[in-house]
Amino acid sequence: MIENYYISRKKKLLKDFDKTVKCLKKTMVIHYDDNFIDIIIRETRQKYESLIPELPYIGGSKNPLTESLMVSARALALYKVMKNHNKTANEIGKIIYEAEKLRLAMYPKLLRCIVGRLMFTRIFINKMKKLAAKSRKRQYKGDWVSKVVDGDNENFDIGIDYTECGICKFYHVQNADEFTKYICSLDFLMSRACYLGLARTMTIAEGFEKCDFRWKKGREIKQE
Repeated sequence: MIENYYISRKKKLLKDFDKTVKCLKKTMVIHYDDNFIDIIIRETRQKYESLIPELPYIGGSKNPLTESLMVSARALALYKVMKNHNKTANEIGKIIYEAEKLRLAMYPKLLRCIVGRLMFTRIFINKMKKLAAKSRKRQYKGDWVSKVVDGDNENFDIGIDYTECGICKFYHVQNADEFTKYICSLDFLMSRACYLGLARTMTIAEGFEKCDFRWKKGREIKQE
């Protein structure tokens, strides 16, 4: 059942959360004492568990962005908890950024290279186009809406314009609009880890009408 999609996967989602705790603790220990960290981790896990039933269904496993939505809920849980402990969105955003950098570094370089190369294959691009066309039917209210932009053989190899963002929608409902831009910065971490050469000039989270992702093989990504 659609309404049970995330709830039926709660055990796995919490297990995935527990796997990320090591990186989170390594980042937090630089700034906080052990007692505070233990409190934050415990409360964040509880908050994440409470957010799982509130995640919007956008197609389940048939939509690869479902994973992005679930990951964003983990970050949202930390944001909500640390805000309750009088921490700023900027402070929380830096912690999540550094923790994600550590998490991505745990994957073998060869695997990250392969993932990056697959992004530019015709098969993958055709798949992106099909998913984008499906998104424009707006079957699910909480989903992304996108259009694939063919490369110009000079500035970029493949691009995607997102005119609606699932994370922006979810965070808005959760009264966390101010934190969305910090999640956007993680796109550059992922692209750098997989050698994707991402460039982006605007995002919906910043108030623009779209997010313009442009990837180019071999392009260096500036530090965000």
